[in-house]
Formats: sequence, structure tokens, C-alpha cells
Amino acid sequence: MGSVSLLVKQPDLEPSATNSPPLIALAGNPNAGKTTLFNLLTGLRAKTANFPGTTIEHHLGKMKLAQQTIRILDLPGLYGLSSTKYEEQIALDALKGNIGQFDQPTAIILIIDATNLERNLYLASQILQLGVPTIVALNMIDLADRQGLVINDETLTQELGCPVVKISARSGRGVKQLHGLLEQLIDRTTSQPVSPSLASACECKGCPHAARYNWAEQVGKQCVGGPLVTPGSRTEKIDQFLTHPVLGIMAFLSVMAVVFMLIFVIAQYPMDWIDSWFAMAQSVTKRVLPAGDVQSLVKDGIIGGVGGMLVFLPQICVLFFFIAILEDTGYLARGAFVMDRLMCRVGLPGKAFVPMLTAHACAIPGIMATRVIEDPRDRLLTIIVLPLVTCSARLPVYAMVTALLFPHSPIKAGLLFTGAYFLGVAAALIMAMLFKRTILPGQARPLVLELPGYKVPSLRTAFLIMVDRARIFVKQAGGIILIISVVLWAAATYPKSIPPAAAAALQQQAAELTLTGDTEEAKKLITTANRLTSRHALEHSIAGRFGKLIEPVIRPLGFDWQIGVGVILVLAPTGAVLV
Repeated sequence: MGSVSLLVKQPDLEPSATNSPPLIALAGNPNAGKTTLFNLLTGLRAKTANFPGTTIEHHLGKMKLAQQTIRILDLPGLYGLSSTKYEEQIALDALKGNIGQFDQPTAIILIIDATNLERNLYLASQILQLGVPTIVALNMIDLADRQGLVINDETLTQELGCPVVKISARSGRGVKQLHGLLEQLIDRTTSQPVSPSLASACECKGCPHAARYNWAEQVGKQCVGGPLVTPGSRTEKIDQFLTHPVLGIMAFLSVMAVVFMLIFVIAQYPMDWIDSWFAMAQSVTKRVLPAGDVQSLVKDGIIGGVGGMLVFLPQICVLFFFIAILEDTGYLARGAFVMDRLMCRVGLPGKAFVPMLTAHACAIPGIMATRVIEDPRDRLLTIIVLPLVTCSARLPVYAMVTALLFPHSPIKAGLLFTGAYFLGVAAALIMAMLFKRTILPGQARPLVLELPGYKVPSLRTAFLIMVDRARIFVKQAGGIILIISVVLWAAATYPKSIPPAAAAALQQQAAELTLTGDTEEAKKLITTANRLTSRHALEHSIAGRFGKLIEPVIRPLGFDWQIGVGVILVLAPTGAVLV
């Protein structure tokens, strides 16, 4: 086995050819804390998670240094620069300047997990050979200190040939020093040191990466004092239960049952508030605008359509909050691990676990999250079955049913709610098994997953994730919700029809009763006349005619054309949520 030593020099920064601010890329292994540092530097609220592959796209923000504003680019986690994974290919393209909207970064902040220095150094050897000025940020230094690890940052600086700073992205420790190094790097006030010889990839057939691993092991031994193996007795004891083939699944089902109970209990109050606000808005519209199509458009088409979506936004927020908590603790990785055995039996990969969880809030983000699944067959199968999972568009129906059956028992209502959710999961698994044996034969790839250490979740981070997801959801769905609502209102309103003779007769009787002083009976007749008029108008509208068209299909289910119209109109909130 032969290897070649490379001499890599950190180049001086060239003045930018454009007026764009310098671009600083954040790179590192999954779970190293890149996005947490990104949020700390930029003040933005990008998604953070303690689960490999959660961040699958870049996040761009700005931060101000003493002299200028710079751009910060948060990249997906990667273990090496030769991977074919989708998210790692995105990071590699960005580092090489192959993404259209970005040039090659002016500098790189390489985030390294201080508790796993040796493992992270493999990527460091490849990043440094890109020839881009680099600062190494030893993150989670507080955890390393608690574990008794002593890292000699001066020795590590000499070995890597670039500045090294100890930080804790959660607490902000060392961030000021990082700011100072960035200023020096960008302003070229200090020269970049020359790195020592980095072992290149060996050319032997047995292990082409052995030289890098050997180098990483050697540097790790030189720079780290204290226990070389991270203490993990507590984590191992917990994992004996949470990753057990039987007990692990029972624990996962229990955790999700508690989460859904909390969703039902917590979200019902803001749901009632939102519903009352929109009912008030409709009432005000009815008083302010004259009766007619304009009033109907604003009250029923716009306010009613948007309110029909926003009324179950609280469930989406609460669900995202608890998913963020579970991600941050490291439990979701265990959930994916224990569910992998079951999911593989039906033809789904273990990595489909997270998209299925996301699809409980909204199917579209769940489908987007399937990009972490490398195999095209596994990804397509996951996309096909995700719409069967219970999404938030069905929550109003579940809430109504549970409220009718168990109005004074939150525990029973929560259990029923959980059962409805697991019914959707069961449908998805059954269809996946069917597709596996028919149109998409094959076996899912085995799950290879890093189990991160358990951490205390950040409530602030979970709250910011919840707010951002709600904001993005409303922003992206709002316009399409409005369009769908207006279109369906028009379909239920036009073409206009002449009121039936029976309604006119009732109106005449009501007028006569009013003259005689019998106002109560007159009101009843007017209500009946209005109901007949509305039914007649709906029957002859575009939606009513389509309901009659599909009536022969739904009649065996006991439904008439009016139910058919309801099926059409219910597409407004459902379609809006799925966008």
C-alpha cells in the first residue's frame, strides 16, 4: 500500500469580482451543530434537528461583522466528499461553487463535534484539500469538558494548518472568538498558515480511504487527552430498552400516543379561538356589505375558505413542536431504528419513518422529505403511500367525531384520535406491501443510521421551528387557498337560477303573517323559503350538476347528489392544506 503526502496551503482571499458580500459556508458531519451555529450567527430560525439527513437543502442568511456584512450558507451534513447521497451531493456542489446562484465560498467554517474528533477529521482532511480558507470550530466543547476530554487546540491548529476555535453553539461560548477569526480571514489582516502533510487517499484495492483514517487517528491521539472512548453507559442502558425489538416498538407507540393526546388537549383552545374570530368576521361582513354576490364572495368564499384551513393550524404547530423536541433529544433516530424491521417487511425503507411523521402534519412536506431516501424504488414507494397517512386536513372530522363520542373525557378522546392516526399508518403499510408484490417489486435497502447521543432538548429551538413551519405553511398555502376557495364558491353559485315557486309562496305567506302580528311563524316560513331557494340554486349550479353527474357512483354508498357536492366543496380546505 502506498500513499502520497500532499502539502496544502490556505490561499489568500482574492477581492470579489462582484459587489456581493463574502460567502461563508458551514460544513461538517451530521449532528455536529451546523444549523444551530447558523441560527446563532445570523439570527434566523432555520430547522435544527438531532437526526442525520433532516437538513436536505441549503439555508442562506446574513450577519454583520465589525467592517462589513457577510453571507452565511448552511449546508447539509456530509461524512465525505465522495458520497453519492442527494444531501451530501448538494453540500459538495456548494463547496466547489457548482450551484448556479452561488460562487465558490470565500471561506469555510468546518464544524467538528469535539466529542468525536477522530471521526470528524476524515472530512476535515478532504475539506482542507479544496483550497478554500477554512476555520475549524470545535463545537460541543462543553460536552467534551463534562466527559473529561482535553483537546489541545494549538496542536490541532498546527496539524490542520488553519485556525481552530472552541465553541458551544447552544450556549454561545467561543462565538466572539469565531467572529474575530472571520474578520481576520476576510480582511486578510493575518496570513494563512501552511498546513502540514495530509495523507491522500491511498491507491490500494483493499481500502482506498485507509490513509485518511490513519491520519485522523494519529491526529486524534496527538490532540485529545483524557478518555479516548466517549462515556456512553447511560445511553447504552437507555437504548437497551428503546431499541429492543418488542419493547422499543411499544415505547414508540406509547410516545406517539402521548403526543397525539397532547395535540388534542392543547390545540382545542386555539382552534376554538380561531373559529370564533372567523365567525365574527363573517358576521361583520354580513352587516357591512349589502346582500348579494359580493357579500357571499367575501363571507363564504374568502373568509370561510381561509378560516377553514387556519382553524386546524394549531394541530400542525403542536405536532411540529413535539417532533422537534423528539428530534432534538435524539429519540427519532431510535424510532427509525425500531421501525425499520417492520417497514422493511412491507417494502418500505427505515428512512421513510421521518417523511411519514412529517406527512401527519402535511403530505407535501412529507413527500419533499423523501429526498433523504437514496434508492429510487424506495423513494417512489414512499411517495405513493404517504397520502394515505392521516394529515391535518382530516383533523376537523376527527375532532368532531371525538367531541361527539367523548365530550368530557380527554383521555378516551385522545386514544380515539391516536387510533384514527394509526389507521392511516396501517393503510399506508398495507398498500406498501401490496405494491411490493405487484408494481414495485423488490426489497428496501437496509438502514444504516448513526444513533446520536441523548441531549436535553431546547424549548426555544422547538418553538422557533414551530413558528417557522407555521409561517411557511400559511405563506405558501394562502394564495392557493384563496384561489381554490373563490373557484369553488363560483362553482356553487353560478349559473343563477329562478327561485322555485314553493319558496315564493312561502315568502308570500310570511308577509301575510307579519301583517297579522304572527312574527314567530313568519320567521319559520322565511327560513324554510330561504332553505328551499339555496337548495334550488345549488342544484342548478356547476357544483350541483357535477354532484348529480357522480350520484350514480356514490349512491351504492347511500349518498345522494348533495353529498357529492359536499365531496367537491371539501376539496377547498383539503387542497389548501396539501399545498
